[in-house]
Amino acid sequence: MIAKMDLNEVKNIFSGLPSPLKDEFSEEIISANNFKLERIISEGHSSPPEFWYDQDKNEFVLLVSGSAKLSYDDGKSFALKSGDYLIIPAHQKHRVDWTDPNKKTIWLALHY
Repeated sequence: MIAKMDLNEVKNIFSGLPSPLKDEFSEEIISANNFKLERIISEGHSSPPEFWYDQDKNEFVLLVSGSAKLSYDDGKSFALKSGDYLIIPAHQKHRVDWTDPNKKTIWLALHY
C-alpha cells in the first residue's frame, strides 16, 4: 500500500503505525522527478524466497527503529539496527532476509 502524505502538516515518523501488520506497509512521503522518499514498516517481513530487488535508482536506506538483515546477490550481508544506514547502488541486487518479528521495523528509503 502506498499513500501520499499531506503537505504543510506536521507528521511524526512513529505515528499512524498500522496494526496488525499482515503485509509490509509502505507510504510515499515526498517525490519529484529524480527522487522518492518513503516510510516502510516491517514486522517479521522478508523478501520472498529467491526474490531480488533490482532498482534503476540508488537507494539510501535508514533504519529508524527495529532491526533487519539485508543481503546482496554477491554474498555480502548487512545486519542493521536503529540508526544504521546503507547506500545501495542502482542495479545492486538485494533482498531483505529478515526484520524483527517482535517489534516494528521502521525504514526511511530515499530513491535517487
